[in-house]
Amino acid sequence: MAIVRRPGWFAVLLGMAIAITLAFLVLPVVAIFAQVPPGRLVASFGDPATTDALKLSLETTTIAVLIIVLVGTPAAYLLATRSFPGRSVVVTLVELPLVLPPAVAGIALLAAFGPGGLLGGVLGGTHNILVLQTAGVVVALILVASPFYLGHAQSAFGAVDRSWMEASRTLGAGEARTFARIAVPAARPGLLAGLALAWGRALGEFGATLIFAGSFRGITETTPLAIYNLLGTDLNGSYALSAVLVIVSATLLLSVRLATGDRVPRRVAR
Repeated sequence: MAIVRRPGWFAVLLGMAIAITLAFLVLPVVAIFAQVPPGRLVASFGDPATTDALKLSLETTTIAVLIIVLVGTPAAYLLATRSFPGRSVVVTLVELPLVLPPAVAGIALLAAFGPGGLLGGVLGGTHNILVLQTAGVVVALILVASPFYLGHAQSAFGAVDRSWMEASRTLGAGEARTFARIAVPAARPGLLAGLALAWGRALGEFGATLIFAGSFRGITETTPLAIYNLLGTDLNGSYALSAVLVIVSATLLLSVRLATGDRVPRRVAR
């Protein structure tokens, strides 16, 4: 006769915790779609203002993420596999944008690259191609999104079995080849997770972009800025554009989940 075990108090507590968490996190997102009739949501994809903002967001975030991955991957590998004086300081500086208010990040960019900024004299007319320009949007996105990728990439490289890399070096592979053929493939799930978070953060960036690049349709008005601009004139339009951004962000995260495989450990402590 099979023995039916009733859930213990801790299992009930876990269930309540996940239920409360989901309710708090999902309810606001569901509320957006409750405010947008399906017809309005479909029509928003044909709105030139919506398509301009969404196109600019996708273009600038793609460029920003590519730069973050190309530069951040070897940088994260260095931080994960090397011990050197001042490493803790470097890691802290890399993570600092995570805790900076968006307005401060925007002001910092102006102080560095704006007219009369710290690097204004060195780089000449840099502010002419960054401030209030599309390139400035990319710079702002890199600043706020890169720590998300770098943090995950460091953890991913740190979790790679060192014996694999040592064996590769023993067999005659150089460090660059070991990095490309062993470390990167082994760290791939963590790198993709960091990429998704960085991309999602870039898609939602608002404050630093507004202060440093401004909000000009077709030039610097990304989707979050377009949503903000619609609030004062077309609340329903802001709901519709918000729903579009939620769909794009969710599609991105789901794609990464499917690419990496979201598996539950087979053996758990009982």
